Amino acid sequence: MRKALIWLPWGLLVLVIVGFIGWQRLHQTNNIIIPKKVAPQAPVASDGVKMPAEKVEPLVNAKAGAFDSYSSAVKAAAPAVVNIFTTQKVRKNSKDISNADALREFFDRQSPELKSRNENNLGSGVIVRSDGYILTNNHVITQADKIIVGLSDGRRAVATVVGTDPDTDLAVIKIDLNNLPVVPFKLSGNEVGDVVLAIGNPFGVGQTVTQGIISALGRSDLGINTYEDFIQTDAAINPGNSGGALIDVAGNLIGVNTAIFSQSGGSLGIGFAIPAKICQHVFNSILKDGKVIRGWLGLSLAPPTYNDDVNTVPNGVVIASILPNGPAAQAGLEHGDRIVKVNNTAINSASHLINYVALQAPNTIVKVDIIRDNQPLTLDVVVGERAPQRNTSQYIPLPKSSR
Repeated sequence: MRKALIWLPWGLLVLVIVGFIGWQRLHQTNNIIIPKKVAPQAPVASDGVKMPAEKVEPLVNAKAGAFDSYSSAVKAAAPAVVNIFTTQKVRKNSKDISNADALREFFDRQSPELKSRNENNLGSGVIVRSDGYILTNNHVITQADKIIVGLSDGRRAVATVVGTDPDTDLAVIKIDLNNLPVVPFKLSGNEVGDVVLAIGNPFGVGQTVTQGIISALGRSDLGINTYEDFIQTDAAINPGNSGGALIDVAGNLIGVNTAIFSQSGGSLGIGFAIPAKICQHVFNSILKDGKVIRGWLGLSLAPPTYNDDVNTVPNGVVIASILPNGPAAQAGLEHGDRIVKVNNTAINSASHLINYVALQAPNTIVKVDIIRDNQPLTLDVVVGERAPQRNTSQYIPLPKSSR
């Protein structure tokens, strides 16, 4: 009896502890909140504006618009982009020809001393006037004995050469057909990043459209042409695209494809097109005068040199040589003079000076500001007329596709 009394307090204490623990667990369970299924909430940006929960669409360029397809631009421009087939008679010394060529010569009854054969080449062109005038590259049609133009609607016509401008590698040819489509010129408003489409006849496979962007504007000093202000694009262009169209997403002509930078002869995503403003100027000049008349000073310029301390190019361009009795020589310009301004226009590169002077009519007077022996000097120069010439470099004009 006494032992039972001794364990009684301990039993009561255990009951109290067990009861307390049970009450506490029951209380915690009653306070557990099971979340309801709710629609996902849009994330909130730092400025408090709710962001859309779905995938965010890319920004749309207001100028270019949102395009899931460029078919409308292609439908508008492609009919005016033509295939150009040229035939050139290649004459060889008899020792250089193959047996197959000799057999052809036998049936053609050619002279045994000089053999000849026809070489067929392919290029592209763009109809720019509904009465049959076509822009293409000069190197597409130069030395051609016969030029045949093929339209996308299946029609063909023999073309005549209206005029050429080797300094920009442009040429104008004409066909006599009715109801011809035209691509309109776009003379300004192009920006780096704009979507562009190249249309032409690469490798003679037929009319082809490739898509890219404008990679750069105003490319010059490349040694491709005498006058350079190229549009650079990564749209794939290849041999046979020469003279074809580079258009915007509305189907306007922004340039004529003319050259690529390549180590293999194929497209590496660095192509060059002659801007529409130059194309139109050359086109109008050829139709008016039969050629492009440009101003000329009669001098050559040295490559740019850098200041070692700040790694910058000094203002102006340095005269490397002067043609005797040319406009510059007659005005008193000398080797080593630095031309900094022409008619108060600052000159920043050789191409800038060449292009500026080219726009001046022959026999006009321009004021040329120079630095000679660290002293400023202004001379009046009577502009002459430039004769056509060409430069060459590792930047290759697109060759005609041969078959």
